[in-house]
Amino acid sequence: MTEKRHGVFGGASSARGNASVELLITHGVGLHARPSVVFTRLAKSFPCTIEIEVNRSGLWLNAKSIVKVMGARIRKGSTLKIRAHGLRAEEAISVLEALFVNDFAEERPHVRGA
Repeated sequence: MTEKRHGVFGGASSARGNASVELLITHGVGLHARPSVVFTRLAKSFPCTIEIEVNRSGLWLNAKSIVKVMGARIRKGSTLKIRAHGLRAEEAISVLEALFVNDFAEERPHVRGA
């Protein structure tokens, strides 16, 4: 669903508990309903603040809000930056990034005769 653009920013091991990652969305339908729910639920499981920015807009949205994430209309080709601040920020970024890298564990239909 994504390719990692620039890695982790701001020092994942920062004493202040700051971490971020920028991803390029490559999945055909982008961050549609089910992955948005999975993403926000996972974000809510961390005690830190987690925000997203789409296409370098400068507008940071609460990643724990399904309304904000769905409203961001994150499509294929979008650049998504995720940042976290506070307790377990580094872990949150790592786990959320893994969701995208693993394509939200969505199964792809098998092509017969291929």
